[in-house]
Amino acid sequence: MTRNRASAKAAGTRHETSITTYLAEQLDDDRIERRAKNGAKDRGDIGGVRTSAGGRLVIECKDYGGRLQAGPWLGEAEVERGNDDALAGLVVAKRRGTTDPGAQFVLMTVRDLVAILSGNRPEEGA
Repeated sequence: MTRNRASAKAAGTRHETSITTYLAEQLDDDRIERRAKNGAKDRGDIGGVRTSAGGRLVIECKDYGGRLQAGPWLGEAEVERGNDDALAGLVVAKRRGTTDPGAQFVLMTVRDLVAILSGNRPEEGA
């Protein structure tokens, strides 16, 4: 079946909803929710996710029809992280062959990993 704009949008909505529900249930946090689009000031697809120390995370979800596009997607998550003044920006990419939300891919930079683990975001180039 060929993806068109409507089917791609529906698949994206299903993926976002699945990940949102999974995170809210597993983290027992009713603040986690799908976000409305904000145009140029987009703050990610899922909001309300926090580290154990309280730092906010931006999550961008991707249900894609072709190949992983890690670079552009991480760039998008970084812009959204800045728009939200969050600690880190992550991408949750749909893994082909499974609908299990806990089995999907998470993409992030090492800088984001350090931020999550330490609670402090390293400076660019550091």
